[in-house]
Amino acid sequence: MDTENTLLNAVVGAVASVLLSVTGIGPLLGGAVAGYLNDDGSGDTDGGLRVGALSGFIASIPIAAILLVGLVLLPLLGFFPIPLELGLAFGGVFVLGAIAVAGGVAYTVVLSALGGLLGVYLKEEL
Repeated sequence: MDTENTLLNAVVGAVASVLLSVTGIGPLLGGAVAGYLNDDGSGDTDGGLRVGALSGFIASIPIAAILLVGLVLLPLLGFFPIPLELGLAFGGVFVLGAIAVAGGVAYTVVLSALGGLLGVYLKEEL
């Protein structure tokens, strides 16, 4: 694998995160894959953090997009009609949904960055 191509390594880590999401620690494992592939043997932990965080961000894009479609487009298309009286309640649900999306993205990015550190450590030790 080409260790110089950080974006490719981050995409490979993001794919691993998505495929391993059934384990519950998919972002950590995906970040570890990206950090392991990206490490050039110098033990650069900053590079592991960077590629792991990028991997987590890439992996969270499809999830965030699906949640935003559910929050914004479906009510506007009439799948979930909202009476005018419930407009304020819908606004609160929208705000809570946006917080949930941001929290999910932050969780994925932080866990993937830690996985990137783990990947660099494993490459140095193995």
